Amino acid sequence: MTDYYEILGVSRDATTEEIKRAYRKLARQYHPDVAGEESAEKFKEVTMAAEVLTDPEKRRMYDLGGPSAFGAGGAGGPGMGGFGFGDLFETLFNTAGATARGPVPRSRRGQDALVRIDLDLAEAAFGVHRDLTVETAVVCGTCHGSCARPGTSPRPCSVCGGRGMVQRVARSFLGNVMTQARCDACQGYGSTIPEPCLECSGEGRVRTRRTIGVDVPAGVETGSRIKLTGQGEVGPGGGPAGDLYVEVRELPHPVFTRRGDDLHCTVSLPMTAAALGTVLTVESLDGQLDLDIAPGTQPDEVLTLRGKGMGRLRGHGRGDLHVHLDVQVPTKLDERQQELLRELAGLRGEESPAARLAPVGAGMFARLRDKLAGRS
Repeated sequence: MTDYYEILGVSRDATTEEIKRAYRKLARQYHPDVAGEESAEKFKEVTMAAEVLTDPEKRRMYDLGGPSAFGAGGAGGPGMGGFGFGDLFETLFNTAGATARGPVPRSRRGQDALVRIDLDLAEAAFGVHRDLTVETAVVCGTCHGSCARPGTSPRPCSVCGGRGMVQRVARSFLGNVMTQARCDACQGYGSTIPEPCLECSGEGRVRTRRTIGVDVPAGVETGSRIKLTGQGEVGPGGGPAGDLYVEVRELPHPVFTRRGDDLHCTVSLPMTAAALGTVLTVESLDGQLDLDIAPGTQPDEVLTLRGKGMGRLRGHGRGDLHVHLDVQVPTKLDERQQELLRELAGLRGEESPAARLAPVGAGMFARLRDKLAGRS
């Protein structure tokens, strides 16, 4: 059974003042705004115990029957006099007073804004300048952020006297306490605007379309964001503007695949060209380039063109372009072609080649080892 005296840490013959002192101490310790949301149940339990034990009639009923004397609804009722947990916390910690050192500023910082742009691979590789058309809030050109009609100005609130807060008396089990609340007449600003600006309806800002230039650096990729300080939404009351973020989406390329700062592509090569060697002309982001194919080039070899890849976003220079060679073996040969290939096979002693088994990928590593060793 829940023991309210044990919860508050007081004896069963404690006076009302002793119970109130114990409650104040525990409320400061367990309020969720101080100890976190995990203490909310404990704070509620402590408050319930104090409400019961500081009310003479409820305490008598509790001493006779325990918590069950109040039924399923617990100890709630007239004892709190409509004085909720939030009001109680304000009373104990003077949170309302802490924010009442002056009226709330009417001018506030605006929100950040986000726009997205699409770039092709070359624009992402080398960087580009873009002019963006955005719709954001700007300072009202009529009232210049004052929110009042030209020739007029805000007036001190007659209800709170310009403080933005008003005092009220609330009844609780601790007795009548004085609290502070936001003034409803001026919404806490401490001033009212009898004649709002007609252009912005008293907001101090209006929405409009404008053009902003942005320099996209080389090397950006999908998800990269460029921050334009102070180019976002102007705040209420003509407050400082937030920031504008430009988010990049890189469009797919029909030939090149990007992997970090490097580019990859595949070039198909006839078997004879791979065997005899040749020079291929390939497309790149820099235009056409000559690619030397050495005699005896093997399938799946990769030739690297240094510095022909993407620009580096955080560094100097560029990545590389890796060209993957796809050696094509002919599938249809006429009689003369077959005859020539058989003659070649005879010259190389390959009429009946013996199968040599090896793990998957071993051939590629063997070719690489042979190249490093200078073998033909």
